[in-house]
Amino acid sequence: MTPTVSPMNALWKGVTGTAARVFGLLAVLAGSTARASEADLVLPDFTSQTFMNGALNGYQLLLAGIAVCVLGLGFGFLQYGQLKKLPVHRAMLEISELIYETCKTYLITQGKFILGLWALLLVVMVGYFGFLQHMLSEAPAKLFAILLFSLVGIAGSYGVAWFGIRVNTFANSRTAFASLRGKPYPTYAIPLQAGMSIGMVLISTELLLMLIILLFVPRDFAGPCFIGFAIGESLGASVLRIAGGIFTKIADIGSDLMKIVFKIKEDDARNPGVIADCTGDNAGDSVGPSADGFETYGVTGVALITFILLAVPPAFQVQLLVWIFVMRIVMVLASLLSYGINELIQSNKYKNVDKMNFEHPLTFLVWLTSIVSVGLTFVVSYLLIPDLAGDGSLWWKMSLIITCGTLAGAIIPEAIKVFTSTDSRHVREVVTASREGGPSLNVISGLVAGNFSAYWMGIIIAGLMGLAFWVSTYVPLTLMLAPAVFAFGLVAFGFLGMGPVTIAVDSYGPVTDNAQSVYELSLIENVPNVKEEVNKDFGFTPDFEKGKQYLEENDGAGNTFKATAKPVLIGTAVVGATTMIFSIIVLLVGTETVNGILSLKTEGLGKLSLLHAPFLLGLVTGGSVIYWFCGASMQAVSTGAYRAVEFIKKNIKLEGVEKASVEDSKRVVEICTQYAQKGMLNIFLGVFFSTLAFACAEPYFFIGYLISIAIFGLYQAVFMANAGGAWDNAKKLVETELHAKGTDLHAATVVGDTVGDPFKDTSSVALNPVIKFTTLFGLLAVEMAVELNKSGNTTLTHVLSGVFFLLSVIFVYRSFYSMRIETPMRSAAEGK
Repeated sequence: MTPTVSPMNALWKGVTGTAARVFGLLAVLAGSTARASEADLVLPDFTSQTFMNGALNGYQLLLAGIAVCVLGLGFGFLQYGQLKKLPVHRAMLEISELIYETCKTYLITQGKFILGLWALLLVVMVGYFGFLQHMLSEAPAKLFAILLFSLVGIAGSYGVAWFGIRVNTFANSRTAFASLRGKPYPTYAIPLQAGMSIGMVLISTELLLMLIILLFVPRDFAGPCFIGFAIGESLGASVLRIAGGIFTKIADIGSDLMKIVFKIKEDDARNPGVIADCTGDNAGDSVGPSADGFETYGVTGVALITFILLAVPPAFQVQLLVWIFVMRIVMVLASLLSYGINELIQSNKYKNVDKMNFEHPLTFLVWLTSIVSVGLTFVVSYLLIPDLAGDGSLWWKMSLIITCGTLAGAIIPEAIKVFTSTDSRHVREVVTASREGGPSLNVISGLVAGNFSAYWMGIIIAGLMGLAFWVSTYVPLTLMLAPAVFAFGLVAFGFLGMGPVTIAVDSYGPVTDNAQSVYELSLIENVPNVKEEVNKDFGFTPDFEKGKQYLEENDGAGNTFKATAKPVLIGTAVVGATTMIFSIIVLLVGTETVNGILSLKTEGLGKLSLLHAPFLLGLVTGGSVIYWFCGASMQAVSTGAYRAVEFIKKNIKLEGVEKASVEDSKRVVEICTQYAQKGMLNIFLGVFFSTLAFACAEPYFFIGYLISIAIFGLYQAVFMANAGGAWDNAKKLVETELHAKGTDLHAATVVGDTVGDPFKDTSSVALNPVIKFTTLFGLLAVEMAVELNKSGNTTLTHVLSGVFFLLSVIFVYRSFYSMRIETPMRSAAEGK
């Protein structure tokens, strides 16, 4: 291994130096005149308005939501307990616990890393709120609230991620063992039960924390708490999603390539990369999505709260805020109800069959939840806001807008399956192309699927947003400023309306993937007298051939539904970003009341135009950052995978042993962690300083930049995610349907899969938190720049922009040149 500087040491050194310089600068500026910011927003009094003919006031309705959150948490932990008690053979349990131990080590390391990055954000938060907003001297309690709730946000993202891996590592061995009973149903039911446990705990925790802020924090402190909370969870999700994506694909590629190099089977216990691969399945496909889903749900809510407080007259704020949160509360119940109904139906249908399509019951659950959620949306809206703003039609118009997002949660997965399912014509085309064209045509066919999918996703999302916009044109301007922007926020809200089920089907994948690996690593077929032992201890005779077949087929379904959940989260980030960007515009331009209608001040609006050169330049610049990010994240995977492969090839023992040593397996995990953190450090600091630089450059340049980040990010993410999904399931088809493992065709699809790995599980999924973090952190950054300009420090602002840009370029440069494979190239003869 080439010696490398510890990412944490480099981080702390950079943080302390930067902190000293920035604090010194901000201290000079402490005397500047403060202006209102999102931290000064005050929540309305929820007891001031009643609902349902005066039966309950807003405070009481939201208070009832806490009981629903407790119910959701209770359900999630009950499922956790049931999973833990499921029968499992000791050989499989030993492997799943080893995977959990390596996951624990990874998470602890990442926790320290997140706190290091939080220290950097602390500089900006204290600088802006403490000095420029005078909170340090005039309102230290508010400053403390922001900092405290930023840690609460980090703890939330981190906590649900930890819960997710614990549930999944219970479920993986139980699923593997259940497959031996010779029936496919338990192989489906256990991963879904684990997913619902994670989904209910995640959404209930997020909703509970937000309700606590709404109900129990003083109304004038809620704004700072929400901002701090959103920043914290966004930071946590960004690190866990990006680093997890790098980790998992280093391990996956390192493990997969051994199948070609040494002609060994997948998950061969002698391969020391397999345990790292299993850890990566959790780090990338469980930890990352859990933290990402937690943050997406929270940031979308904060964006809507901010919009309502900025753009809606006080007379209507309580009604809209209560309506939004009661809707979220009801959706938790909708997911729980739908899961229960689905389990009854699928149990009766599949419990005793010998063959089942594992995708069908998952698809049914998604559509059932969507239909139930849509029905409850209209019922609850009618009960809560039947005469909003004196208009008896607004309740169904608002419901229709949310329905655009709720339906997206079902329509988008169906569209994604067209490109990623094992039944997909695109996936079968990848296999067909690979027969004669080998890896080359395999890769080209996957790229075709990704490009086509980006077209259809764009059309679907634009169509749903367009319908929401059309409905918003019938919302009176007396109710709010820019109804179309609020409509887009509600669409994003609807995307995650059935959050527990969306998270559940996404979490299904890592369990099925791990279950296959646990089966192989346990070497259960080699345990002496294992059939007699299982029959004696568990009451059935294991059927190993059927078990392996069920696990393989179910892994294909897991791949499909991992793929379907990604565009939902990506779409939420992009659609929700419009609401947050509008909040920046409102804070920049200001509002005024003209003839009783709240509207934006006309001064400054002309700069939101292609005729204003900085705005156009911002649109151009945003795309550059998206493409750099994709390259940087894949470079980290490439270098890390090289080092993992290098180590595995030197240390793998295929003769005289049944399993790789635990020490070698842990060393591969260390390599993955090292390069995940090193890559993450360069990427995060590149994004961090780019945001500060472009915010200081010119406010309208920055708005164009944020719009560009969202649009480029959407298409790049969808393209990469679905191309990767097509390659992944093409390999799965060759393994399960054609039974062609070890052939040239299989080798070709393995190559395509390893190309697709960083596409679908590193770069594409990480664009979601990058978009949200840039927009959310940008809200603070652009306000800081405006404050400096208002204080007559325009020159200083531009100097800061240049300094921050130079710092960002340094980390962009480092993301390749400090991440290169530093082994000298060798000739073919030397290689031999």
